[in-house]
Amino acid sequence: MSDERERWNEKYNRVEWSLPDTPIPELERRLATLPDGRALDVATGTGRNARFLAANDYDVDAVDISDVALEDARARAEERDLEVNWIRADLSDIDLETDAYDVITVSFFAALEHLPALKEALAPGGVLVYEHHLRSSDAVEVGPSSERFQYRSNDLLRACLDLTILSYEERRRPVSGGIAAVATLVARNSSGGTQSYPKLPARD
Repeated sequence: MSDERERWNEKYNRVEWSLPDTPIPELERRLATLPDGRALDVATGTGRNARFLAANDYDVDAVDISDVALEDARARAEERDLEVNWIRADLSDIDLETDAYDVITVSFFAALEHLPALKEALAPGGVLVYEHHLRSSDAVEVGPSSERFQYRSNDLLRACLDLTILSYEERRRPVSGGIAAVATLVARNSSGGTQSYPKLPARD
C-alpha cells in the first residue's frame, strides 16, 4: 500500500473525521443548467458529489485513493440503490479519456498539476465544478495544516482561463467542522466571444 493511501485510510478511520453528505453547494445550485450525460468525481471521499450526480441520472465515475473512503461511499450508495463506478486509484495513475465527461467535480483536493488532463477529459460544453481551500489571513476553523495544500488567491482561476469562467468566488463559508476559506470555480469547455449564460436561482 502506498504511503499516501495509508495516510488517507488512517484519516478516514478516525471517529472524529467526517465529511458532509451533501454535494458542493454550487453543484447543487447549478444542476438544472449542467449538461446531461457522464460525470467524473475526483477525490470523491465518501462520495457526496458522486451520489448526488448518480441520483440525478448521470453515469458517474468516482476516483479516490482511499480504500476506507470508497467502502463507505459504496455502502452509502447501495443504501439509496445508486450505481456509481468506484475507482480506487491515485489520479496520476489514471489515463483519462479525452472529451469524455459532461461534468467534472473536484472538492478539496489540491490538483492544479492535474488540471490539464481534467480539462482534456471535459466534453465540448462540459462543465468543471471545483472547490478548494485558500490561504487566508482571516481566522478559519477548517483547512489543511500546511500552505502547501492551500491555493493562493486566483491560483485556481488562472489555471482555468482557457475555459469559459461561469463563476469564480473566494470567500469564507461554513463547511463540515467550521468556517473555511475556499475558492469555488465553475467553468465550461467552450470558447468564443458570444456565449450563453444560464439564469440561476438565488442562493439561500
